[in-house]
Amino acid sequence: MRSEATRILLISGSTRMGSTNTAALRTAQEVAPPGVGTVLDQSLSVLPAFNPDDDHDPLPAPVAALRKAIAAADALLICTPEYAGTLPGSFKNLLDWTVGGGEIYRKPVAWLNASSSPTGAANAHASLAIVLGYLSVEVIEGACTRVPVSRGQVGADGLIADPAIRAQLGSVFSTLASALAQSKRPT
Repeated sequence: MRSEATRILLISGSTRMGSTNTAALRTAQEVAPPGVGTVLDQSLSVLPAFNPDDDHDPLPAPVAALRKAIAAADALLICTPEYAGTLPGSFKNLLDWTVGGGEIYRKPVAWLNASSSPTGAANAHASLAIVLGYLSVEVIEGACTRVPVSRGQVGADGLIADPAIRAQLGSVFSTLASALAQSKRPT
């Protein structure tokens, strides 16, 4: 990622191999417009269980790396599934580790909903909205969208080839980058 680019950290809420959520983010990396650099966070499955007693220096290495990645990002793009009617426990654990640092505070955040289920993972996104409210992030509503992806649309390479989906994912970045550029303008 070049330093002059807008830096967006991509976070999947799924640990599943072949996850449609991770596929959506990996595909989004490929269609990111010029001037947008992306990093796909890989820490979800290696983070220790959150314990407030451990939220101090020295932090566990995966937690320190996550917080460093968040601090280095201009914005976050999240794509999470729904398990048992809410956020997956491992993803909530990741979010819990962000509370004690200050890196995520007022950070611009958008989310993708890749669910192809009839409910569209609505409960997961309602839960995500609650947690993001506690984290005091700036949700960029115009960049939050539903882009349904079925497992059959994910190729053997872990990417989505469908041109309509790729266009939607590119649009998310354009909207997010535009919002970031406007927020950096002097008033």
